Amino acid sequence: MDALVALCKRRGFIFPGSDIYGGLAGTWDYGPLGVMLKNNVKKLWWKRFVEDRDDMFGVDAAILMNPRAWEASGHVGGFADPMVECKKCNSRFRADQIGSQSKDDKSWKLPDACLNCKAKGAWAPVAQFNMMFKTHVGASQDSASVSYLRPETAQGMFVNFKNVLDTQHPKLPFGMAQIGKAFRNEIAPRDFLFRSREFEQMEIEYFVNPKAWEKTFEHFLEQMHGFIADVGLTKAKVSDFEVAKEDLAHYSKRTIDIEFEYPFGKKELYGLAYRTDFDLKQHSEFSKVDLSYYDEESKERFIPHCIEPSFGVDRTVLAALTDAYTEDSLGGEGEKRVYLRLSPNIAPYRVAVFPLLRNKPALVEKAREVYKNLKKVIPNVDFDDNGNIGKRYRRQDEIGTPYCVTVDFDTVEKGTGVTVRDRDTGKQERVKIEELVGYLRLGK
Repeated sequence: MDALVALCKRRGFIFPGSDIYGGLAGTWDYGPLGVMLKNNVKKLWWKRFVEDRDDMFGVDAAILMNPRAWEASGHVGGFADPMVECKKCNSRFRADQIGSQSKDDKSWKLPDACLNCKAKGAWAPVAQFNMMFKTHVGASQDSASVSYLRPETAQGMFVNFKNVLDTQHPKLPFGMAQIGKAFRNEIAPRDFLFRSREFEQMEIEYFVNPKAWEKTFEHFLEQMHGFIADVGLTKAKVSDFEVAKEDLAHYSKRTIDIEFEYPFGKKELYGLAYRTDFDLKQHSEFSKVDLSYYDEESKERFIPHCIEPSFGVDRTVLAALTDAYTEDSLGGEGEKRVYLRLSPNIAPYRVAVFPLLRNKPALVEKAREVYKNLKKVIPNVDFDDNGNIGKRYRRQDEIGTPYCVTVDFDTVEKGTGVTVRDRDTGKQERVKIEELVGYLRLGK
């Protein structure tokens, strides 16, 4: 992980938050290449789950919501993690990450000594810590002005259920999709992007007749694995974990965690939950607004049930980066090479264009021409003439560019096409300029 974190900073993928001030725990800033990678992930998701479907409606709800919404959802009263503090050094830890709780008497078994100062027997009693960031809206600082930075994007969709129903007039089943930021005041943020205090989610709330939930659940499980294939993650590192009934969230009747084998262990990548009618019922009760649906065919009125596929943008980026990070030896000298085996679907650049020599105007002019023509149909194209050709290859390998196109003297003088180099194998192939777009789009 240390090598990957260093590469991410060196190449402009991800920086520590507020880096020049020493950082801020649990925050990360995306650099130019990180933004391109993350946006490619989001575009891929939006295309599969929204643009390619007729039953999905996009929304972009506000981060700040009426606090009553969070009372209805259960977050104000129950969105908490168990926290334990060392009374000697005041370090705080999540109790469920460093110890275990008895299912019988709910007592906690913790390490003998503090993980920070090594003091023995210095643990304070385990307490529940609410993870929502509290703020105030407006000039006053009283209880009436309290609001929260949303800890999930889901509730913004539930509170807009009636608005979408009234304006779009969809028939069941239909869904709402949203990509947006969420905030959780994690006790112990860790593992790079995996657990942070500010993160981005891609979520769907899909509303169904309760009689049809099982079929819809399986459909979205299949679609989620299809998206994982789109991202290019190694299939053998992905597995489904059926959450036991006693461990289900209060709103869920069935949940499957899709897990990924990160360098720090197998952890949740995505989640698929059958939330029943819990959320719409709660918001209907707390708001006194009818959130039922009338089925014209069956002449029934009922509260729809909800299937929720939930995806973490940052966890997807982290999974892709850790999966792609590769070290090998390429070339006759056996020189060590680091490269990212990113899928062309999400790589910041699909192709980089070089002139063989930067001090030869004819080569540079032709390379610029090839670059501009490619960019008209493949937006994520890079032009690179910095350093010698070998250094350019290594630089593009490190940022995950699948193909490098070199314009040389044969291109200019003989019109024999360009050289295309494959990132993973290092093999080079001569391709006619007029066939270049098709070659790069198809990956050979």
